[in-house]
Amino acid sequence: MLQRYRAAAFAGFALAAVCAATFTMSAVAQNKADATLERVKTAVQKTLGADAPVKSVARTPIPGLFEVSVGGEIMYADEKAQYVILGGNLIDTKTRQNLTEARQSELNKVDFSKLPLDRSFKYVKGNGSRKIAVFSDPNCPYCKRFEETLKSSKIDNITVYTFLYPVLGPDSDAKSKAIWCAPDPLKAWHDWMIDKKAPPVAGAKCDDKPVKDNFALGHQLNITGTPTIILSDGRRLPGAVPAEELEKALATVR
Repeated sequence: MLQRYRAAAFAGFALAAVCAATFTMSAVAQNKADATLERVKTAVQKTLGADAPVKSVARTPIPGLFEVSVGGEIMYADEKAQYVILGGNLIDTKTRQNLTEARQSELNKVDFSKLPLDRSFKYVKGNGSRKIAVFSDPNCPYCKRFEETLKSSKIDNITVYTFLYPVLGPDSDAKSKAIWCAPDPLKAWHDWMIDKKAPPVAGAKCDDKPVKDNFALGHQLNITGTPTIILSDGRRLPGAVPAEELEKALATVR
């Protein structure tokens, strides 16, 4: 549904660029109970249709321009949803900060304490004091690159909780089931991801419900790519980030 509005995004981006200089993060969270926001939400929802549920609407300090959160993305709309900006970023021209990206990161935060860690397997390096969760597909080449980064780099004192997230088709689902039901899932995971040694085929009694539940959880959290790394403060890092970038992110966990 959102693809229909990307053409409007290009035309609307010019408006965003002009307005960005006056945009501030503090104004985004103003007056959540404002009836105007409900009207905007209703108007945008009517425009987009039921298959693109609107999560939230917030004011910007730009008169008549509202931030709309839809399916993990941020778009902008006028009060009547006659015009929308999708795919454009608001940039603070003084600080050079991408304000849309910062807001998207905030809106997509995950409550790490509520992650079902019993549906993951744990890898500890060093004292394990720094924690991350990773949603990963066994057939994802970027996931394999990230596993190699974790094992071969100087990143230390980390605990990694891996959630099997088979989004690349039936073979990914079969491999995830086999890895989860292996006597040592972590070993089976590393054998496959790093050494290319396929896991043994899962037996008939294998309970792969945790893998299916992880698949549903990933969709609920709007995880659209693998690997997706979740820091312990809830921030996300998409893709196979290099060791330096991961180390930098871990150092800023609040």
